[in-house]
Amino acid sequence: MYVALLLFSALLAATTAGARRVWNDTGRGSIVFEEAWTIPEFIGQSGYMVLSCASPCIQGVADPANASAMAISVNDELARQISNNTRRFGAFAALAMHDPAVAAQELRRTVKELGFLGGLINDYQQSGTGDNQTFIFYDQPEFDVFWKTVVELDVPIYLHPRVNPQPVSGLLFAHAPFLIGPAQEFAITLSTHILGLCTNGIFDRFPNLTIISGHLGERIPSDLYRINDQLTRQVVAGMPMQKNVTFYFQHNILETTSGNFATDLVKFHAEQIGLERILYSVDYPYVAMEQGAEWLDNEVPTFLNREQALALKRGRAIEVLRLNR
Repeated sequence: MYVALLLFSALLAATTAGARRVWNDTGRGSIVFEEAWTIPEFIGQSGYMVLSCASPCIQGVADPANASAMAISVNDELARQISNNTRRFGAFAALAMHDPAVAAQELRRTVKELGFLGGLINDYQQSGTGDNQTFIFYDQPEFDVFWKTVVELDVPIYLHPRVNPQPVSGLLFAHAPFLIGPAQEFAITLSTHILGLCTNGIFDRFPNLTIISGHLGERIPSDLYRINDQLTRQVVAGMPMQKNVTFYFQHNILETTSGNFATDLVKFHAEQIGLERILYSVDYPYVAMEQGAEWLDNEVPTFLNREQALALKRGRAIEVLRLNR
């Protein structure tokens, strides 16, 4: 199992339950959300690392009992690894999502007892085997107990993409296997899940819920006009969504620039959902840290002033991760 590193430019002190975080807020550097398998040789303007279990991690474990036990083991191991250096390392919780009450309990334990900053879930949860294989999505009412706990803890949940298992992957991409992964599969699969959260009323029932989505929101903010227009036609079909997807990206869903430094697209998304809804990130190790740093240094100053650039690079991430509370 792979343990991913999410990198941030900050030095965070011990995160015991109830304790205010103390970190080296220099006012400089970036805070980035990465799935690095190893510490990069070039950290650049980033320094603080939040370890997480990356795709598919627990979401690829079909048996509920094994998944729950593995999540606890992974989280305890992450906590052990950072225990002697919490000024440099933190963690997002790995969660087994077969049972929303069990997932909520483990998230609460990791935040309150281990000082984790939130959770990272790799899209849907696999369950069952063979002909009985199914995928569990978190947009149904039975998951309200989990989302209620997330809101009570006041932490974000990072929704990360994953590769589809067989036979789904073969049915979708056997004709063009080059599209498996980040070129196409990640965006279409995770964006469907995110839109499910919207259309099934999760953000209406939990208006203070915060979700983070990488890769510039898995393309959703690029197509908001058509999405909103078409979904208005679903109201008569009983769709419980009370607002529109644009509203949820403006209030509940944050996107990161991971793996997508398209300046014109970032500017367009800022017009659609607001610059304050966009967080800087790189997508290391699949994208070089140097590439992100070069974009920050050379491109960002051409369309953002200093205050706006600082918010993109680190300011909003500090708020989202509650680093100053």
